[in-house]
Amino acid sequence: MSTVKAAVLTGPGRLEVREFPRPRLEPHQALIRMELSGICGTDKHCFKGEGLVYAGTMMETTPAFPIIPGHENVGVVDEIGAVARERLEFSGRPLGIGDRVVMCPDVVCGTCWYCRNLHGMPWCEKQRCYGMSLTCDAPPHLFGGWAEHMLVDTDVFVYKVPTALSPELAVLVEPMVVTATLEKAKEMHTSAREGFASGDTVVIQGVGPLGLFHVIRARMLGAGHIVAVDFSPERLAMATRFGATTSLRVDSTTEEERVQAVRDLTDGRGADVAVDCAGVPSVVPEGLEMLRKGGTYIECGAFVEMGTVPISPHRHLCSKSVRLIGMTNHPYTGYDSMLRQLEIYGDAFGMASIITDAYPIEQASAALQRSMEPSSGKVVIDARRGS
Repeated sequence: MSTVKAAVLTGPGRLEVREFPRPRLEPHQALIRMELSGICGTDKHCFKGEGLVYAGTMMETTPAFPIIPGHENVGVVDEIGAVARERLEFSGRPLGIGDRVVMCPDVVCGTCWYCRNLHGMPWCEKQRCYGMSLTCDAPPHLFGGWAEHMLVDTDVFVYKVPTALSPELAVLVEPMVVTATLEKAKEMHTSAREGFASGDTVVIQGVGPLGLFHVIRARMLGAGHIVAVDFSPERLAMATRFGATTSLRVDSTTEEERVQAVRDLTDGRGADVAVDCAGVPSVVPEGLEMLRKGGTYIECGAFVEMGTVPISPHRHLCSKSVRLIGMTNHPYTGYDSMLRQLEIYGDAFGMASIITDAYPIEQASAALQRSMEPSSGKVVIDARRGS
């Protein structure tokens, strides 16, 4: 194959299919033959022109165009240089042609203050990202997963997938690593009942794909009651299938009724943990109202700038000694452990069924539109399929 087909986002709302020359590899590079690439909420925001990320920091940026979207990726090594064989894989395992891999989409410099002092999180001052900030307008072009092939080099964190793990499960690794904030809340658990302990009540606000992954992770971590909050009956049904014990329909209840429902489940106290996966600022005060004293609130849905919302510092934070955890990225050290968890538990939870739709590269626009429908789960681009 002398050319590589890819879906290209040329600007907000503009997606087209292009052909790129197959690159000639350097010794430190590898070419990955793509299998599946998930559509993330960030991809949808970029498509709508809502792409301001890391607002208020030195990394603040908007997507550069043109880009090949796709940062939730799985594929197999199709070609690999001699240096990359020994140095590309995150844990030092040698890679060869035919090995299935996933990758962390964030590329870091390794030398700035954040890289040196905050190991494990890609908060690099010079961070670049596959599918968002690495453009395809200059060679070697192939820096996103909605393509037949993707180029990686030894600056990229690549992880070998266990042979027993299917691509349909492996493509879920990246968004599952995003749920690491639930583990962070668990790390805070003390004898004073702060943080997240086994048997605790967890509220998930918004059960689109990201929320569904949090339902699954909460179940893996031993949650008791898992309360799913959404307006979509289809998504609430999926949340129940993956472990939610209570569903609250936003369109048929008031905020006061939903808060009271959570208190009724917990002898009047409120939830131990609440997680915003809706990405809508207006849900934050409601989630804070649902918490008990000493509860933990995780903001995981605001991956792009979507505006502000008023809260009462006394009522929502101080009077209940609430812990707040913000999330705008995920630990690149979490991939290997998540691969092991999916290998062991993926089939037990029926996780592959979270993928409701798969589209070939040529139908990427239709895939994006489908992903915005409330009845969809995780939608993926399947590079193995033709139009």
